[in-house]
Amino acid sequence: MLKKRVIPIQLLKEGRLVKGVQFDNYRDVGDPIASSGVYNSQLADELIFLNTNNELGIQPLLDIIEDVANVVFMPISFGGGIRNFEDAAALIKHGADKVVLNSVCYGNKALVSDIANHFGNQAVVTCIDIRIVDKEIVLFSENGTKRESISLEEHINELELAGAGEVMIQSIDRDGSMSGFDLELIKKVAGYSKMPVIIAGGSGNYEQLKEAFFAADISAVACGSLFNFSDSNPMRAISYLRNYDLPFKKV
Repeated sequence: MLKKRVIPIQLLKEGRLVKGVQFDNYRDVGDPIASSGVYNSQLADELIFLNTNNELGIQPLLDIIEDVANVVFMPISFGGGIRNFEDAAALIKHGADKVVLNSVCYGNKALVSDIANHFGNQAVVTCIDIRIVDKEIVLFSENGTKRESISLEEHINELELAGAGEVMIQSIDRDGSMSGFDLELIKKVAGYSKMPVIIAGGSGNYEQLKEAFFAADISAVACGSLFNFSDSNPMRAISYLRNYDLPFKKV
């Protein structure tokens, strides 16, 4: 049985960590290196770094990646601005265990295959940003600004065939709301995907994390606001979830 995971998401903007609401109105929430060290001491299962300045490519990630890798002892995923194989290889060379691909996947699923074939499927996390529009699931790219025409099920199936190792689903509607995860969306994604599923968007308390894990067979919950704007931390979250016989790694 795959172990469940609680993963802090760290959003990078101009060298600082930020957190917004529905991919907008970002607030400064700290230093990326110091924050990573704190999450390491709190026994987070993994870290995900996402660069919000996609137009700058991967340079903002390269500026911090080695310093982050020096203060954590857990898998780290980096994404945002990856445009080609060389970008992914550079991030992995400098300390990333996994790369996160999102917008580039809509026009170039061969990139998923290239990275997976070279570094292994486990090195590729594909991310899908979603809004509910007129009660329908709609996919968006370019940090939530560009609507895509492909269906969620078809996109997930194509990513699997391309060799992705995991899929992360981000609810733009719930992002930063701390109102709980979209449980119906979780059920649909889990039904579509044979890959491990990470859910993001809406974490506000530990009970909501439990609800997400029990809604369907997902692998991980990714949290931003929960850890940025409350006294919660990964260690306490995992301790709470273990009370419900959810399998987490032993430390």
